[in-house]
Amino acid sequence: MIVAARRTPVRRANGSLKGLRAHQLLAPVLQQLLTDAKVSAAEISDVVIGNAVGGGGNVARLALLEAGLPVSVPGLTVDRQCGSGLDAIVLAAGLVATGGNGVYLAGGVESISTAPLRAYRNDDGEPEFFARARFVPNSYGDPDMGVAAENVAARFGIGRPRQDELALRSHQRALGAASAGHFSGEITPLETPDGTISADDGPRRGLSPAVLKRFPAAFVDGGTVTAGNSCFDADAASAVVMTSLLRARELGVPDGLLVLATDTAGVDPELLGIGAAVAAGRMLAARELSAESLDLVEFNEAFASQTLACLDRLGIDAERVNLDGGALALGHAYGASGAVLVTRLLAQARRGGNYGALALAMISIAGGMGTAALLRYEAIAD
Repeated sequence: MIVAARRTPVRRANGSLKGLRAHQLLAPVLQQLLTDAKVSAAEISDVVIGNAVGGGGNVARLALLEAGLPVSVPGLTVDRQCGSGLDAIVLAAGLVATGGNGVYLAGGVESISTAPLRAYRNDDGEPEFFARARFVPNSYGDPDMGVAAENVAARFGIGRPRQDELALRSHQRALGAASAGHFSGEITPLETPDGTISADDGPRRGLSPAVLKRFPAAFVDGGTVTAGNSCFDADAASAVVMTSLLRARELGVPDGLLVLATDTAGVDPELLGIGAAVAAGRMLAARELSAESLDLVEFNEAFASQTLACLDRLGIDAERVNLDGGALALGHAYGASGAVLVTRLLAQARRGGNYGALALAMISIAGGMGTAALLRYEAIAD
């Protein structure tokens, strides 16, 4: 059971959170989760955290100690690139399922602003800096994310008008959700050298079809993927409290998300954006569930093209997805994004109050992968 979920504000990289490193982003979230779940720090069995571009050194352990948890609590850092935050939650669910009534903190964090410079050591010992790690061997193709998004758009016939329409809707929904206070209960404010940060900064009020139409192709000449229908890099942290149903009852938690199934799939790296749909489709088929049975769906909108291609493949109407906006408006904090999806689903489920509602979280991953998790909103009663 996922019984509590929190996130920081999602803020543009190299902006207002550039003064905080990854462990400093995550520590306040971990502290708040202990309060939300009414669990003591000493009761935590493990902290499992996803991170994609950090400096190594086990940021999970660093952050939990920064948060004041005792030295007896271990930490594990997971790297499955964009899927790291969701995969950390999946891993924690597996730890609960193996037995016992432990309580786990799981999620992800990314400080793109403070990510270390990376370099190979040449034969002469001098560094050769690189922008990103290699995801697959050259023989498989190793496209940059934007090029891969163009590949998906071309292969699956996702035109520019649909991409721009999705982007605009994402911004409009995020603005509406913020205005209605939908994010207030899930955001843990952050203290920075310049003051308290308590809201996202990505959604744009001035965006319109005319503005989106002016954006040129960003990655391939004559392409359809633009800066307007792509996400932006962001800094953020997000995590959940995971435990067994029995332990949740002992904690007196009223409700939560029951983890029903998870799946991770590999796909052609040239079409990496379709990975989420392959994982989700296989997972739903194994449980003989259709897209129509889903009540809530959160998909990481890294690019509008891959989002639409995945939803088309699954037979899910894009209008039903990301009800409060997605990464096209809020931003993509790599290792944290998968955990943000789950945090959003718990908030939406509690707002709707419909016990038994089925929720799907899914994310496509660099290198040609995708992870999906099927959840059900449940009352936790004796």
